[in-house]
Amino acid sequence: MLQIYNSLTRQKEDFIPITPKTVRMYVCGMTVYDYCHLGHARVMVVFDTVYRYLRASNYAVNYVRNITDIDDKIIRRAAENGESIQALTQRFIDAMHEDEDALNVLRPTEEPRATETIDEMLDMINTLMGKGYAYQGKNGDVYYDVSKFEGYGKLSGRKLDELRAGERVAVDEVKDDPLDFVLWKASKPGEPAWESPWGQGRPGWHIECSAMSKTRLGSHFDIHGGGSDLQFPHHENEIAQSEACNGHTYVNYWMHNGFIRVNDEKMSKSLNNFFTIREVLTHYKAAEIRFFILNSHYRSQLNYGTDQLDAARASLSRLYTAIRGLPESGPAAYTYYETRFNAAMDDDFNTPVAIAMLFELAGDINRIRKTQSDAAAAPLGALLQKLGGILGLLQDDPESWFKGKAAADGLDDAAIEALIQQRLDARKAKQWAESDRIRDELKAQGVILEDSAGNTTWKRA
Repeated sequence: MLQIYNSLTRQKEDFIPITPKTVRMYVCGMTVYDYCHLGHARVMVVFDTVYRYLRASNYAVNYVRNITDIDDKIIRRAAENGESIQALTQRFIDAMHEDEDALNVLRPTEEPRATETIDEMLDMINTLMGKGYAYQGKNGDVYYDVSKFEGYGKLSGRKLDELRAGERVAVDEVKDDPLDFVLWKASKPGEPAWESPWGQGRPGWHIECSAMSKTRLGSHFDIHGGGSDLQFPHHENEIAQSEACNGHTYVNYWMHNGFIRVNDEKMSKSLNNFFTIREVLTHYKAAEIRFFILNSHYRSQLNYGTDQLDAARASLSRLYTAIRGLPESGPAAYTYYETRFNAAMDDDFNTPVAIAMLFELAGDINRIRKTQSDAAAAPLGALLQKLGGILGLLQDDPESWFKGKAAADGLDDAAIEALIQQRLDARKAKQWAESDRIRDELKAQGVILEDSAGNTTWKRA
């Protein structure tokens, strides 16, 4: 049975969906004012893998990941650029989709935008006002009164008194409590605004996700995910406003992925130590980035560096080598490896153990190819690609993987094949010096030759 570590209870729990064989999952998405960095890539890849495995386990999955397209940073960036908010957000939504496609991230079932859910936010705020959980400050903003929600702090494990003692921000006279958070912001001159019972304004950040998840998944659903930096205050505030509004449990299982770190600091735009997905893709293949992310457990901290990505490149090459040149075949009839793979994934989506199993399978393939034949190993090769596919890996043609794309100033495939043929002719004529010269020429161009019985294959370094 699938077990998930629930951040709310701080333990692994058997996963029992509200509706049998159906999963409703919400993940906090991107605020679209800039290009996505590797921290965003981890959220994308982790929950894409959860989505893939749930589907492979025969669950019907409604996966919702939102887009925040109205926010202080968005307003500020649009003003700096001299462009409309709509032009800015659409540009970066398109860029986000391009990054997802490169990383082999499937699109969510639904991808609502905050600006499309304003009415639902107003309904929730109105309900909270009516129940006494919210009030309007002197500045026109509407705030959530955290003191009225008995369970505040249960997700992060913090108590109100401790939070107040650690509050570094000066007490705002317009709020009853420094921990109270904004539900509706009164509009300022030149800012986008919507009509509301409390005057023109726009929603606070936290209410967006409560409204978008409720609209698409209902007021009680199975899984809510996001980065661990969102656990407090964002997800804590979501619980408070949703459960106060709806009168019952909001989410059954909370999942949080760990940070990506650079020099022992969290990678983030605020620290200016981030690498965009696009920057890293100029040096590494998207599958190498995905492997790098999945080769650590999703809840662990993940250290970014070229050594780790180089190791991911070498690891994927080993797996692709195992299936390179195998004839087509249906998957293996027996399920030994599949059973072990599923056991790893059922243990809180333990992708490092699942990947280790793929290497065992690759070793078995290599042994059978050596002691029997490629045809005998082909069913296991098909199984390796099938299981890799559940992780979003090993979906390229092996030849394409190794040969890659020629550099702008490098040899194209036809030129390489022609030189290889010249070398084969030289070898047949026992012109060993010419054969070595061609090999060295190709190596200088970043092309590595691999000779086997009567055949020569190649790959770009």
